[in-house]
Amino acid sequence: MANPNVKSKKEDKLTLTDGLKNYFKGVKAEWGKVTWPEKHQIIVETGIVLFVVTAFTIAVYLMDIIFKGLLGLIPLR
Repeated sequence: MANPNVKSKKEDKLTLTDGLKNYFKGVKAEWGKVTWPEKHQIIVETGIVLFVVTAFTIAVYLMDIIFKGLLGLIPLR
């Protein structure tokens, strides 16, 4: 006798397909609610990010030069 609580593989596949359809319907609904930034805001914030990355890169490079010079002052035996 078959167990009524055990689903067949066909029912599992249909449930998975229905679940995927439901998921993508939800994604489509949420996609319409997204507020996208203005072009000017994107340009300004990208400039800020590039400036900060450049500043940190230069700072790390300068610290590297300074520490390399300081470590060069230590006499080796």
